[in-house]
Amino acid sequence: MTVRRVLVVGGGITGLVAAHRLRVLLGERAEIVLVEQSDRLGGKLRTVELAGAAYDVGAEAFLLRRPEVADLVAELGLSDLVVSPALVASRVRASGRTVPVPPRTLMGVPAAPEALREVLSPEALRRVANEPELPPIDLAGADVSVGRLLRGRLGDEVVDRLVDPLLGGVYAGRADNLGLRATMPQLAAALDRGAGSLVRATSDLVPPPDPRLPRPPVFGALRGGFQVLVDRLASASRARVRLGQPVRSLLRTERGWRVEIGSAPRPEAMDVDGVVLAVPAPAARRLLADVAPAAAAAYGRVEVASMVVVAMALPADTRLPESSGVLVAEGERWADGTPFTAKAFTFSSRKWGHLGDRVLVRGSVGRFGEAAALRRDDGDLVRAVRADLAELTGVAAEPLDVAVVRWGGGLPQYGVDHVDVVAAIEETVSHQPGLAVAGATLHGVGLPACVATADAAARRVAAHLSTSAAPASGTMGPWPA
Repeated sequence: MTVRRVLVVGGGITGLVAAHRLRVLLGERAEIVLVEQSDRLGGKLRTVELAGAAYDVGAEAFLLRRPEVADLVAELGLSDLVVSPALVASRVRASGRTVPVPPRTLMGVPAAPEALREVLSPEALRRVANEPELPPIDLAGADVSVGRLLRGRLGDEVVDRLVDPLLGGVYAGRADNLGLRATMPQLAAALDRGAGSLVRATSDLVPPPDPRLPRPPVFGALRGGFQVLVDRLASASRARVRLGQPVRSLLRTERGWRVEIGSAPRPEAMDVDGVVLAVPAPAARRLLADVAPAAAAAYGRVEVASMVVVAMALPADTRLPESSGVLVAEGERWADGTPFTAKAFTFSSRKWGHLGDRVLVRGSVGRFGEAAALRRDDGDLVRAVRADLAELTGVAAEPLDVAVVRWGGGLPQYGVDHVDVVAAIEETVSHQPGLAVAGATLHGVGLPACVATADAAARRVAAHLSTSAAPASGTMGPWPA
């Protein structure tokens, strides 16, 4: 048998899953190389030790309604570590008040107008109630800005007080700049089927709960943090891992692909039979510029946002609100007029029972375009987030431990026509034998979507290798032990 060599570019969850799946599909004789530019694996999965607890400061949960992560965890023998959050409501700070996030909403779009009484003014509530009587919505197959559609039908208050904070928590973006089809595909599909009204469509998608049945958990996490998953994937893939090594170029050869890895003064050449690109949009655009310029141009249309997580361990006698957390609408201010710095808080101790009796809180800072806030030093950000927490909850305790983690350019913005952008990327790459792309830029920023794209990319490359001729026979620079 011939030995196949496959390169995975990117050591986040997507790249790790791709490497693992390639190992399963290609077997022990395959040489799988994983190159990561930073000094650690995991990407947006990062577990730190905070006051002795394993605490996730990147993605903190995965959606259980999609099977990809749960299936992967089971495959890796980690199912016994899956935990679910407590059934405590989240809250939103809007128009100077902190109120529960209304039930039966889809990213803030209401299924039942009466549920919004605590959030909206009487006039705005009447507008929502009358929305089904407006002329039917006909998207005619096109995409539209979430903000534009919802403001026109439901009014500004629904967008500013509910939809924007919720989308900001997922994408670090704004409703006015995000596309409906990529961020709310279920709602877009319901409108395509002729629902005609946002309220009617959401009512069909989010039916009332049956009081006779237990509420199934929506999210899951891992006891011990997602570092457990990162470590298990790295081990199961048996990939040769190179950390701190950028991939500088990617070129097509007669038998496969040639890449340059490492520093500019002394790059190493490597010939491989297949490549999986599991990197953010800016890196993918650069690497595809010569081999797939149309795909590179499409990646160039995807903007990215940055954010910061400020994690704090508070004294054991600190009493947090009876809530899983609070979202902060853009433009909200303290009672004295000071603008909030944080866009959200997660009261992890209330949300996740497996954390024990520790009092752990994380604050999130940063929306698309807010570069100034992210340039503040760590100490300044901690002070600002602590002050926001005190204003929102009255909790002003001095932290026992703090971690500040910056996520620079890691959150893709799903703009209007994002679905078409992704289709252009995938169509162009499909004509490049042995090349596949994956990651949060494509079909969703959550962990299940990333796992799905990784699995599909690995299967594409493996299928190509099973039908192609002899493997690449080029050379590779010196390999570290």
